[in-house]
Amino acid sequence: MKLSKEYIEYLKDNPEGYWFKRKAFGWGWVPATWQGFATIAVFSAAVLLFALTLDKNSSGREVVFTFLLPFIFLTIIFFRIAYLKGEKPKWQWGMPKKETQGSSDTN
Repeated sequence: MKLSKEYIEYLKDNPEGYWFKRKAFGWGWVPATWQGFATIAVFSAAVLLFALTLDKNSSGREVVFTFLLPFIFLTIIFFRIAYLKGEKPKWQWGMPKKETQGSSDTN
């Protein structure tokens, strides 16, 4: 339970206004603001709409042009938005350490 409270505090500590913050474990992002959640909702809805265009009688060509290519295009756009509006991704395992100003001072 302590980790989840720390993680929520990490997400709320967002003076830069990032839509997506780094994941605590692994590589990637999690939404940190309503804009991040909205981006995920729009992406998910668009993928679902393209998936609903398919049925069991869809040909392979139809699957490629009405689902696979739009899915790839949407995914590229999604990652571009996350990269531009989020923290720079990096591999981490655990909560990021707070960087303190002047920590290199040897007073």
